[in-house]
Amino acid sequence: MRRGELYRVARPTARDPKKYRVFVIVSRQALMETGYSTVICAPVYSSYHGLLTQVPIDIEEGLTHSSSIHCDDLVSLPKSALTNFIGVLSPAKMDELNEALKAAFDIPD
Repeated sequence: MRRGELYRVARPTARDPKKYRVFVIVSRQALMETGYSTVICAPVYSSYHGLLTQVPIDIEEGLTHSSSIHCDDLVSLPKSALTNFIGVLSPAKMDELNEALKAAFDIPD
């Protein structure tokens, strides 16, 4: 399990209307190497509004259609729920993700 990996999760939250949702791990790598049972993830939605907190992704990342990572809607998920591996973000997309997370938390450059 590594930062930047995408996983399809069944019924991730009670408020999510989808049967499955893809998530990207955004937790720091050191957290995943501990006994801590959860990781922070960003959901992937089919909508993209061009916000600084969104990262467009596509089939190159293992998806079936264009989507975007939404960094304004982070959730903590159990590591045990992350079993259906989809793909991994490229280094360029990881840079975009880092910038979107900075925007989401209003962290200056």
